[in-house]
Amino acid sequence: MISDKLLNPKTIAVIGGSDDVTKAGGKVLKNLLGCGFRGEIFVVNPKARLVQGVTSYPDVPALPQTDMAVIAVAARFCPDIVRTLARDKKTGGFIILSAGFSEESKEGAALEHEIVDIIKSTGGTLIGPNCIGFLNVNYYGVFTEPLPPLSPSGVDFISGSGATAVFIMETAITGGLRFSSVWSVGNSAQTGVEDVLEHLDLTFDPEKSSRIKLLYVESISDPARLLRHASSLIRKGCRIAAIKAGTSEAGSRAASSHTGAMASPDSAVEALFRKAGIVRCSSRSELATVASLFTYRPLTGNRIAVVTHAGGPAVMLTDALSEGGLSVPRISGEAAERLLARLYPGSSVANPIDFLATGTAEQLGHIIEACENDFKEIDAVAVIFGSPGLFPVDDVYDLLHNKIRTCRKPIYPIMPSVINVKREIAGFAANGNAMFFDEVLFARALCRVYNTPQPAQDERGSAVTDYSRVRSVIDSAGNGYLSPDKVTELLDASGIARVPEAVVISADEAAAGASKMGFPVVMKVVGPVHKSDIGGVVLNVSSAEEARREFIRMITLEGVTGILVQKMISGRELFCGAKREDKFGHLIMAGMGGVFIEVFKDVATCLAPVSESEARSMIRSLKSYIIMKGVRGSRGISEEAFMKVITSLSDLLAAAPEIYEMDINPLLAEGDNIVAVDARIRIEAVGNGQ
Repeated sequence: MISDKLLNPKTIAVIGGSDDVTKAGGKVLKNLLGCGFRGEIFVVNPKARLVQGVTSYPDVPALPQTDMAVIAVAARFCPDIVRTLARDKKTGGFIILSAGFSEESKEGAALEHEIVDIIKSTGGTLIGPNCIGFLNVNYYGVFTEPLPPLSPSGVDFISGSGATAVFIMETAITGGLRFSSVWSVGNSAQTGVEDVLEHLDLTFDPEKSSRIKLLYVESISDPARLLRHASSLIRKGCRIAAIKAGTSEAGSRAASSHTGAMASPDSAVEALFRKAGIVRCSSRSELATVASLFTYRPLTGNRIAVVTHAGGPAVMLTDALSEGGLSVPRISGEAAERLLARLYPGSSVANPIDFLATGTAEQLGHIIEACENDFKEIDAVAVIFGSPGLFPVDDVYDLLHNKIRTCRKPIYPIMPSVINVKREIAGFAANGNAMFFDEVLFARALCRVYNTPQPAQDERGSAVTDYSRVRSVIDSAGNGYLSPDKVTELLDASGIARVPEAVVISADEAAAGASKMGFPVVMKVVGPVHKSDIGGVVLNVSSAEEARREFIRMITLEGVTGILVQKMISGRELFCGAKREDKFGHLIMAGMGGVFIEVFKDVATCLAPVSESEARSMIRSLKSYIIMKGVRGSRGISEEAFMKVITSLSDLLAAAPEIYEMDINPLLAEGDNIVAVDARIRIEAVGNGQ
């Protein structure tokens, strides 16, 4: 648990405070003095008796007892300072601004570990080192600007990068956002993103706590903990948006399966965020825009009224909303005609609702009231209103301020005239409103929020997997690819139907096995991973003699240990697979096979375990879903059957976490039946997979 002495100190000491506000120690002292902190502030500076009007002590031993300390001195001095503060001065909160620790060298890492051990031994909390600090509604413990406006209902912001935190705050403040706390965790030596999120979850008060959380993350050290507490907060009524940077990989990894080629750290992050219900953002501006959206009523439907006095922005907004899956429905009928009669000639209410550059605040009020009360086909209203600079627009922004608070449907203010109506926008923000400046950025953010699912519910019932049979196969297997007969056992134990098959080691067995199954059959080599590359797959084998001949040819290919004979069946090709990703667990991937996976990469991904509703969402998210349902008279596949394959695979992975990589490709679907035609499974002891 994070120490209350960090969160609500009565006394704060600045170690390395100075009169030079261009240095971290000087600037953090200035910010503390100017923030209205109600407790006492101490300074340690051996070269001055008075620093920024505050009595200065020559060294740390001379200090009175202090709840919290901000340290801005060279890294090499920090362990002794922390030891004295923690053990002699009863200090429980530590913010170390200094760099020169684990981010720089092994020696720095050793200093960092020593500091953490000291603080842990006394139950304290460390923020940093190598950070800009921490602030909340009690004090500004940062050395940077801007200092955001504070409110208990403002944003809780956790950042793994100090500079990025500053840039995000600048963008957010410009858009009218307020903050409740800012956590710059720096090196996360003791307190990282997951620790802060856990604290915010465990201490959440529905009456007092902020309901908006923003994350900037460069590394996720404990995905399961992040998932647990983010999901918990969202279920409590919070809304969370995050940037996860650093997910691209230089170069490519060798992969022996479709799953391995498509799975990546980034797809793991994407799956984690979707499972948690976190809105994933890709830029500072998008994160700030999503945070502003969080201050408005949640969007309960996808039908948006675009209200404007300028045509171009409305067209761009409509395009962006439509591209993101939201609807701008046509408005017509008696109510539309009544509204049109209250606007200037030349106006349009078809949606976009254009009330012209000469439109008034009164007319905007009529439009919003009609959208709120008369137009049942509308779920939310986006209002674009700027100014050419000819007259003030206070009346329009005052009306928006009131309507935002009194209407049941969300009303989003888009204010493009950041220079011409700078004064009015400042007043709008001062009244507690967040706003949007770019209609396309707004639309994309709104679509992203709307399309982010709620946290996944644990709907798991009794697993179909025959656990003892699975463990028997896995426990007797070494690292590497399982033989076809072992793969078959795992599929059978998991309840995944498969095509009839047999592994043969002689030409006579090949002929007899094929004849028993009934022609035509498929013959595939056993041993090589990429069978087709060496001529190790033959389709439409239609006689015993052909089976015998193909066996004799293929058994001599390099690396071949046997031949797999399968009954040849037809159907629509599907794909399902899994990949174990370091720290995250298993990623399960599903989609249509053939060109849809090879060329279009049309694959849905989910973090295991996968519930029935998650499996259904995976299937319906595919671009090829419309083909799965059946087009141009063709029979569709069974969504329920495909869903069962996905959840059965999830159950198998729960029973056998040693599965590192797995492909069932293809699955052949014909109506209600889905059977596995080919599968490969690679085993790596947990912790060994790379």
